[in-house]
This record gives sequence, structure tokens and C-alpha cells, in this order.
Amino acid sequence: MAITAAMVKELRELTGVGMMDCKKALTETDGDMEKAVELLREKGLAASAKKAGRIASEGIVGIYLSDDNKTGAIVEVNSETDFVAKNQIFQDYVAAVAKQVATTTAADVDAFFEEAWALDPQYTVKEALSQQVAVIGENLNIRRFEKFEKAQSGKLVSYIHGGGRIAVLIELACANESEELVELGKNIAMQIAAMNPKFTTEKDVPADFIEKETEILTHQAKNDPKNASKPDQIIAKMIEGRLKKELKEICLVEQPYVKDGDLTVQKYIDSVAKEVGAPIEIVRYVRYETGEGLEKKDENFADEVAKAMA
Repeated sequence: MAITAAMVKELRELTGVGMMDCKKALTETDGDMEKAVELLREKGLAASAKKAGRIASEGIVGIYLSDDNKTGAIVEVNSETDFVAKNQIFQDYVAAVAKQVATTTAADVDAFFEEAWALDPQYTVKEALSQQVAVIGENLNIRRFEKFEKAQSGKLVSYIHGGGRIAVLIELACANESEELVELGKNIAMQIAAMNPKFTTEKDVPADFIEKETEILTHQAKNDPKNASKPDQIIAKMIEGRLKKELKEICLVEQPYVKDGDLTVQKYIDSVAKEVGAPIEIVRYVRYETGEGLEKKDENFADEVAKAMA
């Protein structure tokens, strides 16, 4: 039977499920509306539709490292409340998502959603997510992920803070894959979690970023009454000094090492490189903080408890 746009629209109105899922259900049931509704309910999609509009800005970040340390994955999965984020069912689900990310070829979340769910391949990742929504009773969302595949000797190292509130995945390159390298990776990942650097080194800072920051610092300096009588060359040197100070704060290897303020991160790396007898390089890192940049619900704690109990 030919599936028309009117049929898809009708099923969408009945269930609140997305157009593509409605069309797929109608195709699978040969246009039988009742069976299509039943199929969507079985997949957990219809049950979760009414929850899809709720703000999911809590949750956790999960990390997976393969046993051979060649592949790593980091993923943020959001929930509506912190209660659910602490739920073991939810945490197990996030761990399963992170493990699948480590094997995915998807370039983004939309493509990832269309993959078969590794734990039950009869469903897609999106359908499996909807089933979790139906089980847990809150809107959930796989927000973002990143996958690292090691192409040289070294170590992939992870660090998770606050039960998944902040997580860091880092890749180090070194000919000596010793335990000292793992400890170094953990310590630098902790540094990244705490200090949230924007770049690894000054060489990584884009020219347009420096140009914009220079403009801002110039505007600040010229509008400060204290600098009214200072020559332009003095103001230029002041701006240069402030920019250098800012770059030390936002570039990882220039930051004071959190465990020993007498060292920079680079000097700490150099000291470990001397111990292991081989140069060490930070290839890349990613830091996720749950809910960063997302709209937060304006709810008080008592309301949240009441909703959870209900």
C-alpha cells in the first residue's frame, strides 16, 4: 500500500512521534494505522513523545576505553533531573552508549541515531533511547560525542569528576608506554577538568582570537582614565603584557600545574619525559561538562523531590 503524506501526518498527530518514524511504522504495517500506533508503542516511541519537549540539561558524561587502549570515546547524555543522573539504570545506559561510540563510523549524533543499537540490533540507537525514556520516565538526549583512535605509540587516558559532571579524554604520544605516562595523563586530565583551558599551546591559538582579544584590551586600556596621559607605545606594551598573561591562563601547557604551583604544566611534562627517557606530546584532549550551554530548568529542590516521588 502506498504511504501518503496525509497518513504520516495523521499518525504523527495520534502519537506525537517524528515524521520519519511514523513513515517507517506505516511502511512496516502496510498502512494499517492501528497497527502502526501499536508498533510505535512497542518501540517506546509513542510513550516517550509527550516527554520530548521537556528540558534535559542534567545527566552525565561517560567515557569508554578499549582494552587495547587504541580507541576511546566520550559522550554526554542528558536527563531532566540530577536524581535520574544518579540512577544505576541510566548510568549503565550511558556506559553502553559510550561503548558503541567507540565503534561507530557516524560523523554526528543524527547519523549515530540511525545505527542499529548494539545491545539489541532490531532497534536503532534512537529507538533504544526512546525505550529508556519510557522506562525512566524523563526526557533523555544523547547530546554529543567524540571518538579518539590512537595512530601512534602513547596512551589514551580518561578522568571523570563528580560522578560524571565533568569528564576529560586525553591522548598522549610517547615511545615509552609506561605507567608513568598513565599517571601523567591522569594528572593533566585533572588539570583540564579544573582549569578548563581553551587551547593546548600558544601555537594553537587562532589569529582571529588574538586579534579580537587585542581589540578588547585596546578598548579597555584607552578608556581607562589612568592611561589618559600615557604615550601610545606604553599603552601598546601594556596591551601586549596583558595578552601574554591571558594566553598563559587559557593555554594548557602555560598554566601553573595545579599539584605544584612552582611548575608550569609543560615543565611537569618535561620532568616526566626525562624519567621515562622519551619525549611526551599532548596530541589532543576533549573536556565535557554536563549541561554547559544548555537552558536550565527553573525549579526548586522541593518541587524536584515531589516530581520524582510522583
